[in-house]
Amino acid sequence: MLRITTHHKPEFLTIQLEGKLAGPWVQELADCWERNVAVRSPSEIRVDLRSVMFLDAAGKELLTRLHAQHAQFVAAGCLMKAIVAEISHQDNG
Repeated sequence: MLRITTHHKPEFLTIQLEGKLAGPWVQELADCWERNVAVRSPSEIRVDLRSVMFLDAAGKELLTRLHAQHAQFVAAGCLMKAIVAEISHQDNG
């Protein structure tokens, strides 16, 4: 299960995720992302991963694609911080 909540502010939009980014929920996040980039620049969108407990390979692949489109990530905890660091370093090396 994944809860997706959007928080709109003039300077940026936050997509807050809570739960597991896996299985059919990966497509739900992809759809949410597409709806929001239709009206905002990807660099103005933050993806809040602080309450994500698990992600599968498809979830990680989606986050990699979002990062390539200039999404900003907010992460907490060792696992999510390590995943975000790995995704971010894929561009550089």
